[in-house]
Amino acid sequence: MAFNSIILRLELNHTLVTFGQVASAVSDAGGDIVSIDVIRPGSDNSVRDITVQVADEREKLVVDSLRAMPGIHIINVSDRTFLAHLGGKISIQPSMPIRNRDDLSRVYTPGVARVSMAIHENIDKAYSLTIKRNTVAVVTDGTAVLGLGDIGPHAAAPVMEGKAMLFKQLAEVDAFPICLDTKDTEEIIRTIKAISPIFGGINLEDISSPRCFEIEDRLAGELDIPIFHDDQHGTAIVVVAGLINALKVTGKSMENIRVVVNGIGAAGVSICKMLLASGVQHLTPVDREGAIIRGGTYTHPMWQWLASQPQLEDKPGSLHEVIAGADVFIGVSRGNVLGAEDVQLMAPDRIVFAMANPEPEIDPEVALPLVNVFATGRSDYPNQINNVLVFPGLFRGVLDCRAKVINEQIKLAAAHAIAAVVSSSELNEQYIIPSIFNEKVVKNVRRAVIEAAMRTGVARRIPPDMRSLD
Repeated sequence: MAFNSIILRLELNHTLVTFGQVASAVSDAGGDIVSIDVIRPGSDNSVRDITVQVADEREKLVVDSLRAMPGIHIINVSDRTFLAHLGGKISIQPSMPIRNRDDLSRVYTPGVARVSMAIHENIDKAYSLTIKRNTVAVVTDGTAVLGLGDIGPHAAAPVMEGKAMLFKQLAEVDAFPICLDTKDTEEIIRTIKAISPIFGGINLEDISSPRCFEIEDRLAGELDIPIFHDDQHGTAIVVVAGLINALKVTGKSMENIRVVVNGIGAAGVSICKMLLASGVQHLTPVDREGAIIRGGTYTHPMWQWLASQPQLEDKPGSLHEVIAGADVFIGVSRGNVLGAEDVQLMAPDRIVFAMANPEPEIDPEVALPLVNVFATGRSDYPNQINNVLVFPGLFRGVLDCRAKVINEQIKLAAAHAIAAVVSSSELNEQYIIPSIFNEKVVKNVRRAVIEAAMRTGVARRIPPDMRSLD
């Protein structure tokens, strides 16, 4: 159940209604008054702002119940979430003031010409003399937004703005939303390549599968800056980080567990690839048509790739059939596809990551008594699998070392860095993954990413604080 805060500005006629009656009406309709502000006091009439926390589906009931009461005039209803988005959530600020003609001549004409020619003669100077060194494009076509689906580029903009905010606040990376009004794969690739000179990295976001695979692969091969599809790899990195710690809790090893992954879209494919890279030897990917098996034939190119991997199991069947004996269930599919009876068929010391949003694959209240470790994509239960743990530190690292690409070793390094934030004394069933606000996360991920980039030969610069490792 999703909750929201609304602010109602009410004019009250005290001869007809008391505030106690207002509070009772809000409570009866399912709302909870969290603050009251008197805007205009008076003995006969007053105006007050009341902030109400209420489930989304009961918001209209709260408003309608107050509107129906004599002595109450609703002046305005403000949704605090909408208020936070008024005018957009990000802006561009200059890094220095322009106070006089001398300042102007240095940052613009004529002085800027010398800088432009220096870059013309040596293109690598763009990293030191422009915003390229610290700027990421957050690119979407709006076809696979959150749990909303294909809502288009205009409606996707608030999500991309929010991501840009997180980049800046958590890692001091300047990110800008780029919302493309096209679904054509070639046009998306061509456009991103055309705008790439000003950016030090590209974060692809909310692009539907399977187009997202080709777009990322092509861009990674045709550009010399890191390309990262967060819906795929961000999710996979945090899943592996959580699994590393969940296995410590249960005393199992990556090589010996049997893993079922349900939902083989963009995130599911990347999770499977990272699990294989992490040492998993017994993997069963499952989609709506059933298990993807070793040696099978599939039209989806990434499913075919999975089917060629020796670690895949060869037992066909539905989710309910292949879940028996699994040590780990990882869901990136849809709500309520897993029941208590399915979980009870799993091996002892069960690990369940049910990450469908807003409804997980199994009701947490049903799953928690049956499993050792449980994680979701939600913030109202322990062990939230959240991509925000990855992309700020990862891009901080690849920008600082000017990595050419983000390879599998970098991704695995990021996963282990996130897992390592949770100390052995802190680790337990309810705490396998750190908070997104833990200041160690970005620092750990950045350092691990740079080390992996240096180790694999894709770093073009060694940051001063890492030169002792060279």
